Amino acid sequence: MGKLFVVGTGPGDVALLTPKAEQALQASSDLVAYGLYLELMGDICAGKKHHDLPLGEEIGRARLALDLAASGKTTALVSSGDIGIYAMATLVFELLDLQLQGKETGSDHSAAWLDVEIEVIPGISAMQAGASRVGALLGHDFCTVSLSDLLTPWETIEKRIHCAGEGDFVISFYNPVSKKRDWQLNKARDILLQYRPDTTPVLIGRQLSREDENISIITLGQLDAKDVDMFTLVSVGNSESRHLVNGNREWIYTPRGYSKKL
Repeated sequence: MGKLFVVGTGPGDVALLTPKAEQALQASSDLVAYGLYLELMGDICAGKKHHDLPLGEEIGRARLALDLAASGKTTALVSSGDIGIYAMATLVFELLDLQLQGKETGSDHSAAWLDVEIEVIPGISAMQAGASRVGALLGHDFCTVSLSDLLTPWETIEKRIHCAGEGDFVISFYNPVSKKRDWQLNKARDILLQYRPDTTPVLIGRQLSREDENISIITLGQLDAKDVDMFTLVSVGNSESRHLVNGNREWIYTPRGYSKKL
């Protein structure tokens, strides 16, 4: 029986790949991923068999990785960022859950999946990479919300945004905009404006840590979906987050405590 590494490779810069993730990639004979994730790792992935499935084939990737490991190959299922945050690790365990229930029939090897040794290796997430680029945005309680309503009803997403606003969390939005979803981010902005000032600092981070990285700091009142795409992370400060400007340098930080009495 083989082994399956479930590997988060970080936001894109090879320097942010953890040593443990690199060891897993080097130990694997087969790598399963969306091709871009392997390209970003460069020579680390050389000499391996690449199984490149396109965007939209996430379940297929997870099945293939389990099949390869069940057939005796040391396999790495690879995703950018942290593979356990809105990524592929969840699908692996969903498929194992279905197999335990006797409901998984999509593979000839699925009966052997439960014997595969699985190791999940975390990576630096986009929200961590973005926060570090502007200072210390995640200095107090924070949360993440995916604005994609493909798998989660919008009513649930909207409720979570209200709760994050009422709780005064720093909030990072994943999947903020796509070609088919261009209104959710502005709706989320309008909800948060009910709970915090329009001057609240916001990080817009596109292609974080990659060659074409673009970072901007705006206010919540200026946030607009037209300036954002699926390669962008949007992180909104809480009511205490501060935007500092010193000449041509600027940062955002969130204090560890509250100056005002609640």
